[in-house]
Amino acid sequence: MDAQFSTLTRIKDFVGPQGWTEDPDLIAPHLIEWRDRWSGTAPILLMPASTAEAQMILSQCHEAGLAVTTQGGNTGLVGAQIPRGEVLISTKRLNAIRSIDPVDDALVAEAGVILTQVQDAARQIGKRFPLSLASEGSATIGGLISTNAGGVHVRRHGMMRAQILGLEAVLPNGSLYEGLSALRKDNTGYDLKQLFIGAEGTLGLVTAATLKLVAQPRHTTVALLALETPAQAVELLHRLEAETAAVAAFEVMNHLGVTLALKNIANVRVPFSDLSPWLALVEFEGPNADLIETVEVALASALEAGLALDAVVAQNEAQAKSFWYLREEMSACQKPEGVAAKHDVSVPVSKIPVFLTLADAAAEKVAPGARIVAFGHCSDGNIHYDVIQPSAMSAETYKALVPQMNEAIHDVAMSFNGSISAEHGIGISRRDEFLRREPEANLVLMRAIKASFDPKNIMNPRVLL
Repeated sequence: MDAQFSTLTRIKDFVGPQGWTEDPDLIAPHLIEWRDRWSGTAPILLMPASTAEAQMILSQCHEAGLAVTTQGGNTGLVGAQIPRGEVLISTKRLNAIRSIDPVDDALVAEAGVILTQVQDAARQIGKRFPLSLASEGSATIGGLISTNAGGVHVRRHGMMRAQILGLEAVLPNGSLYEGLSALRKDNTGYDLKQLFIGAEGTLGLVTAATLKLVAQPRHTTVALLALETPAQAVELLHRLEAETAAVAAFEVMNHLGVTLALKNIANVRVPFSDLSPWLALVEFEGPNADLIETVEVALASALEAGLALDAVVAQNEAQAKSFWYLREEMSACQKPEGVAAKHDVSVPVSKIPVFLTLADAAAEKVAPGARIVAFGHCSDGNIHYDVIQPSAMSAETYKALVPQMNEAIHDVAMSFNGSISAEHGIGISRRDEFLRREPEANLVLMRAIKASFDPKNIMNPRVLL
């Protein structure tokens, strides 16, 4: 305890009064996950404002054997950012956009920069950072890198991993990985930066990244379609891509999800008089002013072919935002309904319809009357499949069934060579199941990498492995 006190004293002296707090009221918001699923404790909150401060913090913690938990915007969904007694390091003061270059199509942002700030900075020079997700107003670049975030444009632009040109990260012993390159091609040895992406903070603390920018689309339009089945959604996706070459995002929402959004979220609207079994939200982008005419022709053709019941094209930006608002509230709308077993699974796009059929049957077998909210990224096979407690069942009874429900739904996904975590990560919520399901050879390699980077196991020690 004396050694810990001395270590923290040295750190506090180095980072100054703005770089740390032991005030329980100031630490408290960092200890609760936004859905109230996890809470934790931390003796101190450290907030480095520079890479040098982050290096000093980790070098001291490494020397003393003090475990740390790292946190960005606290928007993670698998509990990895919530400490359980570890020293908590927040990146919120690492919040500078260091540079932006329209010729290199590159932007260097520190780990604590909010995603919307990167999007705005890119927009100001006529460029675009193409990652977009519901938490973009609070999610940080470091957190997005550490979880390899996905979002709604993965089919066209890829996961966060595809958006990174270079990386700067502090290793557990305080040394620095300096890889802030804007190179598009570099074939010299292992691509070490990729090890930090998706590692959930277990290999080091990402302090900055060189992000890849793309051209800003000249024209965009958004459509909302009423569908009968998810099989129609899959066929519609490929038809619209073929006929417009402009599909940027393709999201689906089932009837219950839309119903709960209308019930529990203010200002949600649906432009159809009757709610269909499924809705598809499609965003199109392209260089030509006739985009909307092309889209309308393609939608009319799809309706005539029986691939949709109805379709509405947003007439202005406000209506387009209202369509996206409906989709973005699919998680929040469930919170008032009680306990939910949440699943971030992916399967091949072609298997989405049969996955949903089999998953529905599996959920009903575990908890008869369970309420299913299925939504998400039809274009890349990532369905957020959430199973809410039956209306007639108590929360405590259902909580006891959640592990069995998780197992059942994941068994269905894995039967199609799918994944139990498409974009949210493993964290602590999926750790035991991940270790049980992952091939042993893979785990041996991952543990060897972890031991090489972090032999004292101080970085997010309860997470992933």
